[in-house]
Amino acid sequence: MLGAAVMGLAPLALGETWPARPVRVVVGFTAGGTTDLLARNVSRRLDEKFKQPFVVDNKPGAGGNLGTELVVRSPADGYTLLVASVGPIAVNPTLYPKLPYNPLTELMPIVLLADVPNVLVVHPSVPAATLEEFVAHARANSGQLNYCSTGIGTSSHLSGFLLAKRAGFEATHVPYKGADALKDLLSGRIQFMFATIPSVRQHIAAGALRALAVSSARRSRSLPDVPTVAERGYPGFEAGSWFGFFAPKGTSVDVVSALNGAVNEILAVPAVESAMVAEGADPVGGTPQQFGAFVQREFEKWRAVVRESGAVAE
Repeated sequence: MLGAAVMGLAPLALGETWPARPVRVVVGFTAGGTTDLLARNVSRRLDEKFKQPFVVDNKPGAGGNLGTELVVRSPADGYTLLVASVGPIAVNPTLYPKLPYNPLTELMPIVLLADVPNVLVVHPSVPAATLEEFVAHARANSGQLNYCSTGIGTSSHLSGFLLAKRAGFEATHVPYKGADALKDLLSGRIQFMFATIPSVRQHIAAGALRALAVSSARRSRSLPDVPTVAERGYPGFEAGSWFGFFAPKGTSVDVVSALNGAVNEILAVPAVESAMVAEGADPVGGTPQQFGAFVQREFEKWRAVVRESGAVAE
């Protein structure tokens, strides 16, 4: 099985060697976002390795649910795959009470592509240069600060909710759609936000925003000088985004193994690794079993947070 993965071939029951034709890679978000960029970067390398096109197909809508359901309902033949993030897989089953499928049981985890931490950024008008100073300011002005997100139940929303809960202050959540959140943060209408690193790196470098902490368990390779929330007094705080490959339930173990081996090889290529880090993503990799166990832990964590926050998608 590992030999097939290394050689880029997966023998199937009917004698066909996978992939014998183009592979569809569904992304449940619009082109240009982090999920889309990661999917396209890896798919280009898969084209070369397997000598077949891996075609990214954007199917945005309902917080990633439309694209996810499309893959869940697709034949388990290895020719329809999904690149998804924490939201559609680990958050939405709780956030959407009437979700007509279960991504934890109807998809097969293949490989964890990358961890993309959120970074806590504040407008320069906020008198805080460290997380400790920010928490002190937020407590002294409890209920008077606003934080924005890219939508109810998103990683940026729940990260902000978690910090306020753990640190003991009140703040008003203002959900936005897309880039409008960042516009109002940069203008000073909003005081703070947990944002993906790629979306705010240039603004941090320009001094338009101040980075106080990252939400991952370890410091980000993209912002190595920025401490984690955990190391600044909140142990166990981990609320970033992650991205990975999935296939419909019942997909051949040979196909899953071939894909897993190929993606792990791609993530280890220095040029790929450095490009991902430059974009704010920390490459991960690992086995399907490790990814599956990780997804289950993430679901259980976010289920508790979503319920505690009271967030419900319309």
